[in-house]
Amino acid sequence: MSENSPAPALPAMVVIPARMASTRLPGKPLADICGAPMIVQVWRRAMEADVGPVVVAAAEPEIADAVTAAGGRAVLTAPDLPSGSDRIAEALAIADPEGRARIVVNVQGDLPTIDPGEIRAALRPMADPAVDIATLAAEIRIEEERTNPNVVKAVVAWQGATGVGRALYFTRATAPHGAGAHWHHIGLYAYRRDALTRFVRLPPSPLEQREKLEQLRALEAGMRIDVVAVDTVPLGVDTPEDLARARAIIESRIR
Repeated sequence: MSENSPAPALPAMVVIPARMASTRLPGKPLADICGAPMIVQVWRRAMEADVGPVVVAAAEPEIADAVTAAGGRAVLTAPDLPSGSDRIAEALAIADPEGRARIVVNVQGDLPTIDPGEIRAALRPMADPAVDIATLAAEIRIEEERTNPNVVKAVVAWQGATGVGRALYFTRATAPHGAGAHWHHIGLYAYRRDALTRFVRLPPSPLEQREKLEQLRALEAGMRIDVVAVDTVPLGVDTPEDLARARAIIESRIR
């Protein structure tokens, strides 16, 4: 390849946003899980997914230092960004200024036990160029989750038995009405780079503000979100009890 040849496109770049502020578990990115900070455990799961380079978008230097000490890559982003999407967009511009990565996967920084296969699954819809954003959902099997407003439901037009469908809506209510499955939305996203750029430039939308769900901004703007069905909802660490569960899960894997 000559020096003037364009660099080959990367299949994807994984960006993990992380910040120290947490109401219920302050400093959780650095919480120890089996000898490593939680953010390092998340970075390891993303590396195991093997879909492309992995970068941690750190709001504070101590997070970046923990990742680099473990052999990973981190970039510092502005601490006061309004959302994780804004943080990954800023990190992507820093980590890949040449624009080689055309797809960015947003893995939340509090998912230390996530199955790497679920990260890979988010890329499935990207084979269709009409898809702007892809995400995941798992069927709700615990009855009380159907009416729990903290469990976000994805209303999906499934494409036969493919396990992939088009998102029609996301809501904290129990939807759709009537007999049948309900789907627990999992907040892991794969964006086309231009879709992410467009998304973070859009103002908050009315439904987004009403439901307190950022992904509705994309739907209201006419962007296409496809959903992949997966078997389980990954453990998000928000409380000391969650942290204890994550430690037990990873400890069991080490044995």
